[in-house]
Amino acid sequence: MAKRGCLYEHGMARVAGVTLPVHLADPAANAREIIAAARECHEDSVAVAVFPELSLTGYSIDDLVFGEPLLQAVTEGVDEIVRSSVDLFPILVFGAPLQLGDRLFNCSVVVHRGRILGITPKFHLPNYSEFYEGRYFSTLDSLDEVHPVIWVGRLVEANPADETAFPFGSFQVRADDLPGFRLATEICEDVWVPVPPSSVAALQGATIIANLSASPFTAGRGDTRRSLIAGQSMSSVTAYIYSAAGFGESTTDLAWDGETLIAEDGTILAESKSFAPRRKITVADIDLDLLVHKRRSRNTFAGNAKISAAGESPAVVNILLDIPHSDIGLHRTVARFPFLGQAERDDQAEEALEIQASSLVRRMTSIGTEKLIIGVSGGLDSTVALLVAARAMDWLGRPRTDILAYTMPGFGTTERTRSNAELLSTQLGVTFTELDIRPAATAMLQAMHHPFAAGEPVYDVTFENVQAGLRTDYLFRLAGQHHGIVVGTGDLSELALGWCTFGVGDQMSHYGVNAGLPKTMIQEILRSVIASNEFGEVATGVLQSILDTEISPELVPGVDGDGQPTEHFIGPYELQDFTLFYVLGSGYGPAKILFLQEAAWGEKYSRSELVKWLGVFFRRFFSNQYKRSTLPNGPKVMNAGSLSPRGDWRMPSDAVAAAWLNEVAALEAEKQGK
Repeated sequence: MAKRGCLYEHGMARVAGVTLPVHLADPAANAREIIAAARECHEDSVAVAVFPELSLTGYSIDDLVFGEPLLQAVTEGVDEIVRSSVDLFPILVFGAPLQLGDRLFNCSVVVHRGRILGITPKFHLPNYSEFYEGRYFSTLDSLDEVHPVIWVGRLVEANPADETAFPFGSFQVRADDLPGFRLATEICEDVWVPVPPSSVAALQGATIIANLSASPFTAGRGDTRRSLIAGQSMSSVTAYIYSAAGFGESTTDLAWDGETLIAEDGTILAESKSFAPRRKITVADIDLDLLVHKRRSRNTFAGNAKISAAGESPAVVNILLDIPHSDIGLHRTVARFPFLGQAERDDQAEEALEIQASSLVRRMTSIGTEKLIIGVSGGLDSTVALLVAARAMDWLGRPRTDILAYTMPGFGTTERTRSNAELLSTQLGVTFTELDIRPAATAMLQAMHHPFAAGEPVYDVTFENVQAGLRTDYLFRLAGQHHGIVVGTGDLSELALGWCTFGVGDQMSHYGVNAGLPKTMIQEILRSVIASNEFGEVATGVLQSILDTEISPELVPGVDGDGQPTEHFIGPYELQDFTLFYVLGSGYGPAKILFLQEAAWGEKYSRSELVKWLGVFFRRFFSNQYKRSTLPNGPKVMNAGSLSPRGDWRMPSDAVAAAWLNEVAALEAEKQGK
């Protein structure tokens, strides 16, 4: 299905790294290449297009850079690019050798809609190995040295009051119609030094860094570059656009690959390498909202600016991008299962189990407990908790028979789940017991004069909670009887949605090993264990049956073969986990999450369905905080965060949800055509 709205309306921007066929010492030809690429970027609604270092002349021209004919051709090339940019959307960032006074500088030139916004010279000139830039170029004395200049076919120092003046030195471009957009540039070697100019620029507010590079290629250098650019984008919390010179540079002694990289907060969003003699434009959509949120939530970022004295206001040029408002698609991979990240799934599942098991071992050794008490239902959560308990006992060198697994059938328990619980427990070698709660539940319902006790098919919340409460009550009494602790089975998704019985119910335990795992990760762990066949063919078959079973609390008897499907009430976990990820890790509201959901899930769910389940999520999330405020101890597992009131999520139980629900209401009204 088509996505609604435009990425620019959702705090994002489209950027491009461009590599071109180089025409050595021919600025006119290179200007034509830059303009042609700029027009292609314009057609794709690119906001920032970054070209390689000295892209107007070629990097490897050596002493030709001093030639007066070349420098004159450079100024003409700049003029041509400026003239041609008048009707183009992108900010163009290209490289050129430019003279100011008696000094020649290796510069990045920033142009937008017929205007030079500013020029930044290279600050760190390499004079080692194959580089000899100190022979050709000068540097400014410091990052704080900014000259007002004008362009009159060449660079001329100007009076700061001159309305046509623009900065020569470190500066940033701010787009007034795109919050969070702050662009700064650096050139090649600048990023290789201990404290890059981009680090300072980021601490001064820049969210986008453009790097114009002419880094020659050698075997293995690609991995080094990727690590450097990804790391710099992470430490500076920026989007980083890197464009290296490619085909056409002199191969007298060097090779040039034309690599482009676009990274965001440590993640490579897009990349390309082309030794071929053709233009290559690498495009990605960066999330400015994400960068702003991460800086806002990491107090060490602002603190570093204060300590490093980099928080002073830089030179800023304000512009209007005149952002598009139509649907231009999305050049960004939006993972359907963002909690699972980009790591190998099996590796991540194994790491999750190790976190859970080691945390449980630590709690057991601290308390000195003899037994682990766990309720096994034959469902996903209790199965993973049982696997964690088994691993913990193995690590401690203690028999798995010290795990006391109880299945407690209620009025809605099916034979499939009950038998799966027993068979898995037997295969794992734990102590298994069936404890039928129906007699006790019936007696309690009778004492309460509940209609069910009189034979009426009334399956209300009281009916459900009597069963859930009795199960937990039994587990705690059994723990006391056997000198053990109750291992909680509830997961992160259920906590977010409040899908648990508070107090004397499945919300409570002595230690909640699954509290940091969303349901989608619970499923992924089971898939990994199944694939490994770690516990043998029989256990693997049971685990597959558990994974294939419809998720249900099994508290209500089936009617005409229908059970009590959880996702019918609270929404598909794959969608609700998607929403939870962005609430925890990015602070996004319903509209931004819907935009991303349509990109990831639009082929499976209609917009109407997505809006419906967003509403369910935010209504339940706010109304059930009280359940999370008294959450038992349990380990954080996923990098995106947890809901522990002592850790990642601190929220008053009586918080007003109006801002979020108003946004949901607006989406619902749009859905209904109001």
